[in-house]
Amino acid sequence: MKVLFDANALMIPGQFGVDIFSETENLVGSFDPVTIKGVVAELEGLSLGRGRDASAARVGLSLSRRCTVIDNVKSSIPVDDMIVKTAEEMDCMVLTNDRGLKNKLLENNIDVIVLRNQKTLEIIRG
Repeated sequence: MKVLFDANALMIPGQFGVDIFSETENLVGSFDPVTIKGVVAELEGLSLGRGRDASAARVGLSLSRRCTVIDNVKSSIPVDDMIVKTAEEMDCMVLTNDRGLKNKLLENNIDVIVLRNQKTLEIIRG
């Protein structure tokens, strides 16, 4: 099974101290972590700043190296839409902490893994 990580998900360890890889494995068993090039680009941009979000983005950028990065970036398509499209094409779950993206994914019948109570992950079936 593949699990696609968005930028927000990869920042969870830096923001909340949750190990997203072991928590995901506890939920779904063995999995292949994937992300898209647009997510890595978002993290690179965020990591250049100062403060907690920039620090969390640097952690996320480091964690993105543990993922298979899919190069399907089309500059005219927003990253969230690209995540939805990729999840549909690859038939995979998406780990996100972004409410808007979560709603788009659920509308498209894609299972979503979210952070609950800032300490554990749970699956919402799409």
